[in-house]
Amino acid sequence: MNVTVIGAGNSGLAMAAHLSREGNKVTLWNRSRNNIPQLMETRTIHCEGAVCGQVEVSLVTDDIGKAVENPDLILITTPANAHRELAELIAKNIRKETLIVLNPGRTLGALEFKKVYEEFNKTYKPLIAETQTTIYTCRKTAEDSVSIISFKNNVLISAVKPKHNKSIIEKLPKCIREFFSPASSMIQTSIGNVGMILHCAPLLLNAGWTENKDCIYKYYYDGITPTVASFIEKIDHERVQVSKKLGLEVESTKEWMKRTYNIQGDSLYECIQNNEAYKTIDAPHSLNHRYIMEDVPFGLVPLEAVGRRVGLDMKHTSLIIDLASAMMNTDFRRIGRNLKDYFREHSIAEFKKMITEGGNDAGF
Repeated sequence: MNVTVIGAGNSGLAMAAHLSREGNKVTLWNRSRNNIPQLMETRTIHCEGAVCGQVEVSLVTDDIGKAVENPDLILITTPANAHRELAELIAKNIRKETLIVLNPGRTLGALEFKKVYEEFNKTYKPLIAETQTTIYTCRKTAEDSVSIISFKNNVLISAVKPKHNKSIIEKLPKCIREFFSPASSMIQTSIGNVGMILHCAPLLLNAGWTENKDCIYKYYYDGITPTVASFIEKIDHERVQVSKKLGLEVESTKEWMKRTYNIQGDSLYECIQNNEAYKTIDAPHSLNHRYIMEDVPFGLVPLEAVGRRVGLDMKHTSLIIDLASAMMNTDFRRIGRNLKDYFREHSIAEFKKMITEGGNDAGF
């Protein structure tokens, strides 16, 4: 297949290397050539772990026109704060209908992407989908190097219109189909987004360790202590309650971890401690990291907005948004997917229909 991977970060490098290794023609696009000079010269990704060796991709470019010239599939692996810009860029340059998958969409990413895309391109209508998370546990170790620690199982995927969910998987390269499962609807991929649960609160609550230049700690093993794990389960409970109000209960983060990594544990803390894939993952060195700058505005903010709209007290979710906003001097509710425009024009019943059945107008 002709596959375009958007973004040369952790999962972008992993995805490009894995797909190319398995015989697909891969184009890797990154917004800034300043971050990929070696990759542009050699087109070679150095891999260790679940995928090993040196893998050459067909093209590495910062030219979006070349990147979307003839793709059978576009896989977007950038942080969610780039989704709006990418929807516009792709819409203005693409000249064929194809499948576009956000890996992941975070909370309601596919709806936002579809809305923006259609503002700029009404001729070529792609099938737009999102995943609950990436299929790789991985870390970029250099500009052209990635460590793929493990593959995740049964990663949920959903199109804006869920009637396409089973057929989407058949449109993916054979080598990654086995890692995906069709979601019932975007409730499972968006409200089912566990990244916002595992990333935001733990990093904020470990701010002292994170900003100490002499301290290196394992993010999951050291940073998520029994007390921290107990607190984030309260946020997780609010997330699950939101899904119930929308008509489809999602699994808890503990249940997700058991299913995805095939591990056991009576609590979230025990599951994390029993997860071999987390053992080697170091914590970020700064709070100015996607765990905050992506997962708060594009994860927790829309979760809070939907929760409040359906009448729930989102106090633990709100607490972390408030804390992040204060510590980072950023109004995350203002810059994030706050859904104000949508809920100004649409009822919660219309929102439920949109997220469960899809529709013609995302309304953001």
